Amino acid sequence: MADSERLSAPGCWAACTTFSRTRKGILLLAEIILCLVILICFSAGTSGYSSLSVVEMVLAIVFFVIYMCDLHTRAPFINWPWSDFFRTLIAAILYLITSIFVLVERGNHSKIAAGVLGLLATCLFGYDAYFTFPLRQQRHTAAPTDPTDGPV
Repeated sequence: MADSERLSAPGCWAACTTFSRTRKGILLLAEIILCLVILICFSAGTSGYSSLSVVEMVLAIVFFVIYMCDLHTRAPFINWPWSDFFRTLIAAILYLITSIFVLVERGNHSKIAAGVLGLLATCLFGYDAYFTFPLRQQRHTAAPTDPTDGPV
């Protein structure tokens, strides 16, 4: 009964707005919007670099939906935190490389804007990767080191 209520339209909208107010939700929405703006700038200048923006925008949308609908708890066989960490780390590295190439080429204004926004995307994805990684470390608790047979 609760699952049918969760899948209803008001429940879905509430889940979306609730998740989009969290730090992870805000980061994913910012990644989606920034990738869309970079895609528009690259499409106006040179379409050869636009594939990175498309792929990262699609992956950010997929992870947004997965976290919003709590699908990561229903598929425990995939390590979602590590997947998200590697997604953001690889995106930061690729955006850095692409932005450097674009800025060195010195194209038109839209290409330069895409390069600068790519550096901003590098910072955003790097920030997301930095704050995603410690969450993995907090899951593991240290084993007790006290002797179980009493004081020696």
